[in-house]
Amino acid sequence: MTPPRLTKPTIGVLEALLAADDSDPAWGLRICAEADLGSGTVYPILERLADLGWVEAWAETEPHPGRPPRRFYKLTTTGRRQASEALLARTKRRRRLHPGLVEGTA
Repeated sequence: MTPPRLTKPTIGVLEALLAADDSDPAWGLRICAEADLGSGTVYPILERLADLGWVEAWAETEPHPGRPPRRFYKLTTTGRRQASEALLARTKRRRRLHPGLVEGTA
């Protein structure tokens, strides 16, 4: 399967997933907040990443009064490796094409 295009929204979602700890997995609205993206952007990206086998998802099992159960998302071992490799390759490519570019400025 073809890896996802590394658009800014996809990068934001991947970075939020990479930053999440296994003991404190990310959930949809947390990813939206960390990536500064709306749910209409984040959830389709999570679905594509799950279809690729990069992300696994599961529903919260403990009840929480006043809100529906959250869905948690976590990178699979393969997803973590491939996401890290893809982001590193993108950074190297950008540095090669734009040697004066400082990360985070464009």
